[in-house]
Amino acid sequence: MPSIAINFGRILILIGAIGYIVGIINENYSLTALIPALFGLIILVLGYAARAKENLRKHLMHAAVLVALLGFLASAGRLVSKFGEITFSAAYISQIAMALTCLIFVLISVRSFINARKEQ
Repeated sequence: MPSIAINFGRILILIGAIGYIVGIINENYSLTALIPALFGLIILVLGYAARAKENLRKHLMHAAVLVALLGFLASAGRLVSKFGEITFSAAYISQIAMALTCLIFVLISVRSFINARKEQ
């Protein structure tokens, strides 16, 4: 499970970096484009910490899922609030990518937690 968190963290960092670079190219950049990267960095660090600290793995992975859930709620909430105004700009594509990435990570993690509970 920590490897999954690390990979999803990398994906979110990539989404944030690409969004920021596209903003620079279009001369319309903002630090808010790096929000997915911030969530990704936190999930990445939690994944590496869970890999290193076996006795804390369960707690760290739950923390990573909580961060991903907050990332999903924040990005999806923002998309829903602006639903009538959605244009396919880099900002909206980045928000959609962040929402989907976080949601997929949460779903995979919940399934993993359920399977781990069944095995006990």
